[in-house]
Amino acid sequence: MSKQEIDWSQEKTKHFQEDFLNWYHLAKRNLPWRATNDPYAIWISEIMLQQTRVDTVIGYYYRFMEEFPTIQALADAEEQKLLKVWEGLGYYSRARNLKAAAQQIVAIYHGQMPMTMDDIRSLKGIGPYTAGAIGSIAFGLPEPAIDGNVMRVVSRLFCSDADIAKASSRPVFDQKMRHLMPERDTGAFNQAFMDLGSSICTPTSPKCEECPISQYCLAYAENKQTQYPVKTKKPKAKDVYFVAGAIEDNGSFLLTQRGDTGLLASMWHFPLREVTKSEYQELASLWEKDDQPGQIDLIAEESTPTIFSDLPVIWQKRHFGEVTHLFTHLKWHILLFYGVKRTSFSVESGRWVPESAFDAFVFPKPQQKLVAQLKKYQKLDKDF
Repeated sequence: MSKQEIDWSQEKTKHFQEDFLNWYHLAKRNLPWRATNDPYAIWISEIMLQQTRVDTVIGYYYRFMEEFPTIQALADAEEQKLLKVWEGLGYYSRARNLKAAAQQIVAIYHGQMPMTMDDIRSLKGIGPYTAGAIGSIAFGLPEPAIDGNVMRVVSRLFCSDADIAKASSRPVFDQKMRHLMPERDTGAFNQAFMDLGSSICTPTSPKCEECPISQYCLAYAENKQTQYPVKTKKPKAKDVYFVAGAIEDNGSFLLTQRGDTGLLASMWHFPLREVTKSEYQELASLWEKDDQPGQIDLIAEESTPTIFSDLPVIWQKRHFGEVTHLFTHLKWHILLFYGVKRTSFSVESGRWVPESAFDAFVFPKPQQKLVAQLKKYQKLDKDF
């Protein structure tokens, strides 16, 4: 980096701020959390927006704020109810951290969102970006909110070679943003970067002809937009293989609850057994997929899939297909089998639940996909 990359004159910086803020106030997205100055609402929206599309968040935001309208209500929330409201949004540690932070606020700050950066940063689940967003938007603090959109825009503005995938690069972008940031309207300034990055200065095919700050952009001037930002590729997600059993007993299905810690903690799903890739491929090939939804043809009990041989279940002779789900570092592959309980049995942390009562349980996304897959093979007017 050369010194010239960050040393704009005061006059140039002021013109940039004015041009950018004028554009934002005319073109900003109409989002529900932008219609309030409530720091609690802003906090909730920023946590929900982490690694999640805006159009996905809107419905969840309304439901969450209706169910937990205050910090005290969130602090008092029963965990399963909280997770149910969050169901389908993913990254469930965010919801648990929200509750833990709400309890901190009640215990330490008398139920009021703290107003200093150090205090905001002390809350569970709040990192530099979220703290900057809350501080600037809710309280007008001159703090940058640096996310992927901001780093992409700033990288192109200054042709910065800092790798946005590395945590060590964050101070580079923090320095540049502090140089650019106005004394007032800091929340709008941060949101202008967010909007520009999501709608115009996109990762591929940026719309430079529509950009309100293209005249300040070094990458645009040198026709190098596609060379920035610099970003090393993430390692490929690890493949993990499971077999799931949709086991029925007179209209009820066996659900098991995960432990209190770890991935998808305390959530419910059909019994899962982890298998090796070769075991998975063998089950998939030997038990070819049933391509006739609704045609349930049970097999002899001695021919059960070996992975579930300990359960007294009579299985459908073909599997119901594969469900996949991508987590941050893992990709789950799940092969679904259907079976009927032969004799009475119980499973640790398990419960027999009527399908009509599924909505009362917190299902992670993989389980939602498994239920959808099962329904493809059910006749609406038929009890198996």
